[in-house]
Amino acid sequence: MTIIIGIDPGLGCTGWGIVATSGNRLTHVANGQVRTDSSQSLAQRLVTLDRELTDIVLNHRPDVGAVEEVFVNANPQSTLKLGQARGVCLLALARAGLPVHEYAARLVKKALVGTGGAEKAQVQAMLKVLLPGVKLAGADAADALAVAIAHAHGARG
Repeated sequence: MTIIIGIDPGLGCTGWGIVATSGNRLTHVANGQVRTDSSQSLAQRLVTLDRELTDIVLNHRPDVGAVEEVFVNANPQSTLKLGQARGVCLLALARAGLPVHEYAARLVKKALVGTGGAEKAQVQAMLKVLLPGVKLAGADAADALAVAIAHAHGARG
């Protein structure tokens, strides 16, 4: 059995999702969101993100990590902050000794739905098919589960 943690990075909200694979079987383990307080400094928000992700990794003991790549926003400041949060996500997984793979959002959507231009609702509908009875902690957690499943399905990023 392989346990995969998928991460959808964000400074305000980082989604995480964990699945277990055994052969062709896919099982939901857990999912959630790490929220940071926008009234805190950037540095403190990054510390919060690191601490929460480290706790999740220690609690669930994944074998491998999969992280969604950054897309470029129209606002360069937003892109920079997203990149910093993503760096913390990569660091938390790597520091735990996990191999870390990175996936473009289009590749994740294609792996789950069959088209890179799929809407969020289509991805979430497919999650419910692949993981019957799953309770999603929010859109970011759903995206993170999708990243984990894309890795499980052998997507190459």
